[in-house]
Amino acid sequence: MIVVVDFGSQTAHLIARRIKELGIHSDLVLPEQAIETIKKEKPAGIIFSGGPSSVYGKNAPTIDPAIFSFGIPILGICYGLQLTAKLLSGEVVSGKKEYGPATVKISNFKFQISNGLPEEFIVWMSHGDEVVSMPKEFVILGSSKHVQYAFVANEDKKIYGIQFHPEVEHTEHGGVLLKNFVEICKEKVSHHVIDIQAIEKKIQEKVGERAYVIGAVSGGVDSTVAGVLTAKAIGKRFIPIYVDNGLMREGTEERVKNIFHKTSSVKPIVVREERELLRQLHGIKDPEKKRRIIGKHYIDVFEKQMQKLVSSGKPVKFLLQGTIYSDVIESQGSKHASKIKSHHNVGGLPKKMKLTLLEPLREFYKDEVREIGRRLGIPEEFIRQQPFPGPGYAIRIRGEVTKDRLKKIRMADRIVLEELEKAGILFDIFQSFPVMTGAYSTAVKGDEKFFGEVVCLRVIETKDIMTAVWSRLPYDLLQKISSRIVNEVPGISRVVYDITTKPPATMEWE
Repeated sequence: MIVVVDFGSQTAHLIARRIKELGIHSDLVLPEQAIETIKKEKPAGIIFSGGPSSVYGKNAPTIDPAIFSFGIPILGICYGLQLTAKLLSGEVVSGKKEYGPATVKISNFKFQISNGLPEEFIVWMSHGDEVVSMPKEFVILGSSKHVQYAFVANEDKKIYGIQFHPEVEHTEHGGVLLKNFVEICKEKVSHHVIDIQAIEKKIQEKVGERAYVIGAVSGGVDSTVAGVLTAKAIGKRFIPIYVDNGLMREGTEERVKNIFHKTSSVKPIVVREERELLRQLHGIKDPEKKRRIIGKHYIDVFEKQMQKLVSSGKPVKFLLQGTIYSDVIESQGSKHASKIKSHHNVGGLPKKMKLTLLEPLREFYKDEVREIGRRLGIPEEFIRQQPFPGPGYAIRIRGEVTKDRLKKIRMADRIVLEELEKAGILFDIFQSFPVMTGAYSTAVKGDEKFFGEVVCLRVIETKDIMTAVWSRLPYDLLQKISSRIVNEVPGISRVVYDITTKPPATMEWE
């Protein structure tokens, strides 16, 4: 077993996942619990995660330096490296901030930790502080253009540190480095397979033998996979509900009905709520307020449906959601994590609810959810569809959500999807969408000056959503999309292309 100490990184859970993929059990613990856990469990290795704090910041998470005397191999990642340096009398300063790709060059291949790594490879950085001095027992194994101590080792004590994130998919050879560490811990690497029957059993145990579950299904992969899992686990005691709130893509209702018809014997209930939700969103421009209004309305709708079902003799006690781990961590999923935004089905929910949440996919990532869906027999064309946010177009419209702006973004969205499909690359892209930016610029239409809204196009590639890169679409394709949006969508003056990676950007604009 390997213990991952969670210092608040957005990818701390992802480290644990990567270790599990190597066939090794992994426990994620807070630094306050780490020493006690390590003494009790006697793990083969310890990994310090990254985190949003500065090691010299007020209330920055830390750990008892005694951990370095246990004789257990330790790998410090990002903040974990910086904390290791500080606790062992090195020096950390506020250095050059780096967010996104960087190149690391390996200068020392003497030790097992660097086995199989090339002399030069791309890594993912996300840091504001920098180690400028390590204790003399440490040697430099690799550096980047801006960071001298990007990869260090104290081979005698089996303590290693890296400034980059090997756990994210966009770090090349990150899996090799983690595998090397696991082998240094003298653990045997094998292959991990998701146990679907175990997930279904957990659903059965939580729900019990009599209770009913109503499910929030939005037509997306996450809620659909969660719904099919629950239907298999408890049969007709699961009742899926689709809320037509006016914020979803065209054709979503039909997709929801079709997928449950193909995969189970349950039939979704459809609730019409567009007028009421738009009334509640009237005049609201702040992204967090929009998310919270949608979250509260969402719960109000399901509690009304619960009361109707209970009155008809069906004891509904649970609300199923397709929450996945990226939703959780961006809504401050651990004690030392930084809150990025309130997902409507996590941080956007009211504190008091009449329903108990059931979230069987809460610990899984998007690519894992898709794999579960395949094994459940959900059609591939559905599994590979682009994710669509729970709050829908509301968070792709900067500022107030109105019926007119919803009409425009639907038109723009349809154009983007049509052109990507014509180009034969729709399923090669993780996510694509236009954003109504709320910014305005001058254009010329019909030889007359025109002042219209700017649409931003975001097209991104990722597997697990924790990191992402922008898609290098062909220029001719970008031109077609731009021309169509400007010419066919009323009130649009120009289209810009978002070429920001995650980090520092998030997937969505709001």
